[in-house]
Amino acid sequence: MAVTSMDPESARTSQPQGSLGKGGGSLLSGRGLGSALGPRGKHYVCGSIAAFTNIVVTFPIQKVLFRQQLHGVRAREAVRQLQRDGVRKLYRGLLPPLLQKTTTVAIMFGLYEDFSRVLLDQVPTGSGIPELVTRSSAAALAGTAEAVLTPFERVQTLLQDHRHHGRFHNTAHTFRTLLSEYGVKECYRGLVPVLIRNGPSNVLFFGLRGPIKEQLPESSSRAGNLVNDFVCGGVLGAALGIMFYPLNVVKSRAQSQVGGAFRPCGEVLMTVWRERGGSVAMLFRGAHLNYHRSLLSWGIINATYELLLSVLKGEIESEGDRK
Repeated sequence: MAVTSMDPESARTSQPQGSLGKGGGSLLSGRGLGSALGPRGKHYVCGSIAAFTNIVVTFPIQKVLFRQQLHGVRAREAVRQLQRDGVRKLYRGLLPPLLQKTTTVAIMFGLYEDFSRVLLDQVPTGSGIPELVTRSSAAALAGTAEAVLTPFERVQTLLQDHRHHGRFHNTAHTFRTLLSEYGVKECYRGLVPVLIRNGPSNVLFFGLRGPIKEQLPESSSRAGNLVNDFVCGGVLGAALGIMFYPLNVVKSRAQSQVGGAFRPCGEVLMTVWRERGGSVAMLFRGAHLNYHRSLLSWGIINATYELLLSVLKGEIESEGDRK
């Protein structure tokens, strides 16, 4: 099969766009939600709902992973720490990633589509600039824009770190404390590794998910496409999670600090490297769990996003036919 461009629409296998509801009604709404959102807004809404589904399902796994990244402990010890914290604190810190992820994934998909459209419109016909370059730029810009929401990752880190359980009570209290005692800058501690991670990972995600899906068995059913989208998103997410894992370790270490000097990424990385005996295996401790979490998370996100997008697209087309 030929390799497609980064356009997610071109990577999507055509399928019947019939309604999922009874009597021809839409799964999401019988009142034309797809038409109300329009061709642009649907990418933001589908991305947000997909992220919400993922966070609720995978949050406990993320907490175990976070403890491994921060303390370099084995998965069993991280689980024991959570058991000692108790069931009531299992979902402590859920709100920041829920707000952050539903917004960033909406931005990721929505702005990618918007930036792609704007940049492609600006490229003169016959300029010789490959579409891949334009769409890569759009993906990088969308990833950079996501970094605006770094404060949510910052608060999530503090709420998940057991060393701060006595100081920070919940999301609102943590934000108030950081802003009143340290200022806005403290909320953006760890911004640099986030920026380094987001741009390249977006470029690779949008650039490879089309070609990867093309290598999977074609399917004309909604269920078959759902499975393909899950596999495509999961494989990409897992691979990117391993590739950028050291950056997440640096981010977690930097954001676990409250107050004091802002240390460069390289300095934080070398501190962690020395503390873990100069061992690559210790630096990547937790990577196996991150691999499985990313496989599940991005499988859920990609499959849910594509499913909702196909439903809304079918609804818009149905509205057009009725007119």
